[in-house]
Amino acid sequence: MCDHLYNPKIANRFRGFLPIVVDVETAGFNSNTDALLEIAAVIICMDDDGLLQPAETYACHVEPFPEANLDPRALAFNGIDPDHPFRMALSEMKALEKIFTPIRKAVKASHCNRAILVGHNAGFDLGFINAAVERTKFKRNPFHPFSTFDTVSFSALAYGQTVLARSAEAAGIDWDESEAHSAIYDAEKTAELFCHIVNHWQLHAPNAIEAML
Repeated sequence: MCDHLYNPKIANRFRGFLPIVVDVETAGFNSNTDALLEIAAVIICMDDDGLLQPAETYACHVEPFPEANLDPRALAFNGIDPDHPFRMALSEMKALEKIFTPIRKAVKASHCNRAILVGHNAGFDLGFINAAVERTKFKRNPFHPFSTFDTVSFSALAYGQTVLARSAEAAGIDWDESEAHSAIYDAEKTAELFCHIVNHWQLHAPNAIEAML
């Protein structure tokens, strides 16, 4: 954990964007028709040495929106039962508010202009977030509408790997397959991977980064 959670130097590192790692679990691949079932977000912070670390995690279960498609194959893959009584799921509107509120606070406290979504296949996660925002007419989405940082590309460059589990293992990050495919676990492992790759590059290219911080 960073000693100073909201270090304003991070605003210079990414042109005013605050990286937020997001993972969603869904009932299919089509963000317009298939249900959004879980959201997890990990705020990224910067320590006094200019290195990135995962900070707080925020997560919730989400109720399928009215008439949402629930693909049985997707539910079998992620192990989610949308009707389970202990899910304590929130409506899409309340789920977005729960996730977005601390992100907006972190963006402001970090002197950033807005958040940028970091994900493993980030377009997928952003697509479901944007679709939920559109359905609910949510007015205060902190994320850039289309720009992302994708750890698939980062991992391909750094390790020649694109699958999250293999990328994490190549980076020396512990991976428990039994915990995978939950939004919290995948988001936190993606956050570790993102920070590891960025920090490794930064430590080996200090002159390129010095002017940013």
